[in-house]
Amino acid sequence: MNLTSRTARRVSAVAGAIGAAILIPAVALAATGHPAHTSAAGAAGATDSISAHAALPKCTTANLRVWAGVPGDGSAGAVGYQLELSNISRHDCTLLGFPGVSATGAGGAQLGSAASRAGSHRVTQVVLGPGGTAHVELGVTDVSVFSSGACHPVSAAGLKVFPPNDFTAARFAFSFRACARRGPVYLHVSAVIPGTGIPGFSN
Repeated sequence: MNLTSRTARRVSAVAGAIGAAILIPAVALAATGHPAHTSAAGAAGATDSISAHAALPKCTTANLRVWAGVPGDGSAGAVGYQLELSNISRHDCTLLGFPGVSATGAGGAQLGSAASRAGSHRVTQVVLGPGGTAHVELGVTDVSVFSSGACHPVSAAGLKVFPPNDFTAARFAFSFRACARRGPVYLHVSAVIPGTGIPGFSN
């Protein structure tokens, strides 16, 4: 047997094994590098993960519990709140874009203008597993900055929230100063953000 040939084959085999050992974790890391979401994807590649997410149903009002993280985070002329959307169903669902948000009075009627869309976070698909929570930033402007005639300030009794791409609203009690008249925009919402919003910490 040619010792030089045998040695060369052994060196080649060892080098191949080392290369495979280095490549496997690198590929595994690359496969998990998909966009952030709140439910874990499987070990499939990025293309499979995207396809799987596209096939998931959207989160509807019936799937969600909408609530506000308090206290708010005050700044000059406004207070910021974390508006939470929790999946109370038994299956994964997706959120994409901006919710529709407006204030309501004691009788449930809308007060003033609906929230405007803030560009503080880019629009990205969020996958919510059962029990998972995503959030949006809700900014409430101090309505005293508007003229009394244009705003007609009143106390809001709650919020009406349409999840992204849904036409049925969730409602819950939430008290703050609002404008009864349409025109002044005193509410501002971000796109949906993965994870639970923590008052005084998340942004």
